[in-house]
Amino acid sequence: MQGLPLAEQLEAYCRRIHEAGFPMRRAQLGMNTLHPRYGSHTFVWRPGTGGIEHKPRDREVLSQDIYLQSPVYHMRSRGMLTLRQRLDVGGEHAFPIFSELRAEGLTDYAARVVPYDPAQAAAIARDTAESADGTVAGQGIDGIFFSCATDRPEGFDEDHLGQVAATLPFLALAVKSRLTYDVASTVLETYLGRDAGYRVLTGAIARGSAETIRAAIWFSDLRGFTALADTLPRDALVATLDDYLEAMARPVQDNHGQVLKFMGDGLLAVFDLTGRDETAVCRDALHAAADLRRSFPDFNGQRQAAGKPVMGFGLALHLGEVLYGNIGASDRLDFTVIGPAVNEASRIQALCRPLDQTVLTSSNFRRAAGSPDTLASLGRHALRGVREPQELFALES
Repeated sequence: MQGLPLAEQLEAYCRRIHEAGFPMRRAQLGMNTLHPRYGSHTFVWRPGTGGIEHKPRDREVLSQDIYLQSPVYHMRSRGMLTLRQRLDVGGEHAFPIFSELRAEGLTDYAARVVPYDPAQAAAIARDTAESADGTVAGQGIDGIFFSCATDRPEGFDEDHLGQVAATLPFLALAVKSRLTYDVASTVLETYLGRDAGYRVLTGAIARGSAETIRAAIWFSDLRGFTALADTLPRDALVATLDDYLEAMARPVQDNHGQVLKFMGDGLLAVFDLTGRDETAVCRDALHAAADLRRSFPDFNGQRQAAGKPVMGFGLALHLGEVLYGNIGASDRLDFTVIGPAVNEASRIQALCRPLDQTVLTSSNFRRAAGSPDTLASLGRHALRGVREPQELFALES
């Protein structure tokens, strides 16, 4: 089951156990995730705030001192299921967060790692009981992290902690359900695009499940990549390509477009007209193209100043009907767009270099965009595989 969003689940859990008499003034919940940018989610709850604070953690944080000097890393890396610490006694604490909590007036801290798999929890508990120091070195734990702190002078009551601990496996099960759904959504969105990923996740997974839509088509690629591929070391080549594809994709996403796929050094995107005004959608695509061309000189200038190689780009904008859906083998599908309009966009883009232009559009696209003055005619040109020559337009400065 999908379950409630994580923030709603965790806020309701914390609020209800607090209302039932558990005297925590702060609670923290964390779990690892599968995301291209974020490695984990952290949620912090305090009574009286009316909500819960969500802090997605960049993957780089997992190798930094802020994480390596935290209770959660200490517990997960050593296979520890529980940790308890008085905050109002002693000098320097083992973890910086303890000093911060003490400065807030909190007196007692308790943490627990709850594996999603009960069998793993039982095995870890057995192994730690048999170890000399109560830890199992190198034992990673896949589950939720829960910590709480109180400001009561006497600290937490052991019976209260036990009652809360008894509810945590059920919370972990609910979190796992929602987290699995969120990870699936993220993976599909990352590799297919937001709309395509949503369609697949909600059932459009059979081969041949496709529909005809009218869309503005964006087809772009980089100039000079082949030469760089022959000269740059592998890691530098991948980093360069990532930087440039990010620079090309960002204007699309910022202007309501969807990147469907990266093809080597190229990019295919669509601006769906379904339910939207045709002129508004085409102007979104044109704004994205203008944003890309406007930002590219600065982008290349920064790379040159850093001693990095630079490239140019060519972009075509076209308008037409496309078949949008699942194409491929019975057990290996691609959610994409196909059709004559896509092929024509590719052919238009191929003329950017010989016509010495960065952005070309078809007459169909220009007309739908309201025939803006910024698009100047370059006359009619033959497109490979297309019977009649087509009038093309260049985006002027």
